[in-house]
Amino acid sequence: MLMPSRVKFRKHHLLSPKGVSSCANELHFGDYGLKAIESGYITQRQIEACRLTISRFLKHGGKLWIRIFPDLSVTKKPAETRMGKGKGDPAYWCACVRKGRILFELEGLSKEEALEALRQASFKLPVRTKVISRH
Repeated sequence: MLMPSRVKFRKHHLLSPKGVSSCANELHFGDYGLKAIESGYITQRQIEACRLTISRFLKHGGKLWIRIFPDLSVTKKPAETRMGKGKGDPAYWCACVRKGRILFELEGLSKEEALEALRQASFKLPVRTKVISRH
């Protein structure tokens, strides 16, 4: 699963997912892409589930680019713990995704296969998305 190898600080304040993405909002690598049309957080498990779904459609004949990376740690306090005593330990990693961000890009598939692969991957994500193409 995706996670940073080292970070400067273990525990983060969560960024605000409001607003529009200022970077990675156009296709740069592939012919087809999956674009977020609302903001939110995507966990490392959700990114991995999308990667597996898309790679099933690739079958050694195409290329996939993942344009997001989970670099924010989300902390969680243990169950049945009283308030106070500091911030909890890091539980998992997530990526802050703003509206308009390209999440995945595909190349080397027919139009129907690419649209179906990205449609299947969109079911695994907590944000609404749309499939876009270069043409």
